[in-house]
Order: sequence, then structure tokens, then C-alpha cells
Amino acid sequence: MPQTITRGVKSLVAEANSIVPTLSTAEAQTLLERDDHVFVDLRDIRELQRSGKIPGAFSCPRGMLEFWIDPDSPYHKEVFAQDKTFVFYCASAWRSALAGRAAIEMGLAPVLHLEGGFSAWAKSGAPVEEVARKE
Repeated sequence: MPQTITRGVKSLVAEANSIVPTLSTAEAQTLLERDDHVFVDLRDIRELQRSGKIPGAFSCPRGMLEFWIDPDSPYHKEVFAQDKTFVFYCASAWRSALAGRAAIEMGLAPVLHLEGGFSAWAKSGAPVEEVARKE
């Protein structure tokens, strides 16, 4: 028997966007050099290797976010224990909206996400850092 999806991804992303503040590419570029902000790339490593990332961004695969945020998790990453503003991004701002909502619900704050995601960042001509493939 086929599944009946009652809430689609567009609805979930729209709801998340009402909770997680967004930053334009221009606004995000002004924060790039500040040490009170952490850019968090939620894309898969293959996406990073293919198209690069925002310079200095911390790579956190979307599937590990909650585990890496939680200090009681055996997978916790200290980057999420810092008293900083977190700027999440993915390819097109859908995963980052959902991730931002989850992070806020967990108590991580402040959390923002990049409008249009990495696609908008790269298209704007903003700096991109290459990610090498591991041999």
C-alpha cells in the first residue's frame, strides 16, 4: 500500500523559514571575517569536493547535526559549544532551514541560514574555497 504524505517538504521548509532568520549573500559576506560567527556547511562531502565551500566554513553533514550539537552525545563537536552565531547553509537553503529549526529547538542560538544557499553564494561571485578529495 502506498504511503500518504500529509505534509510535504515545501510546507516543512516554509514553516522552518518562519522560525529561522535568513541572511542575504551580501549580509553573509560582511560576517565572513568576524570571529563571532561560524559558517556551517551542511552539504555532503561529495558536494563540497565538487563545488567548494565558503572559506573557513565548518563541514557538518546534515545527518550528523543533532548528534554534533548535543554535548551529551558521544559524537559532540566542540565547535557547537562556542558562544557564537551559527550561519547554516546547504545547496539551496532547504536543508539549512530545516537544520536551523532543529538547532534552535535544541537550544543552539543564535542560528541563521543563508538565503539561496551555496548556489546563491557562488553565483554572486563571493569567495569559494576548494575542498580536496582525500586519497
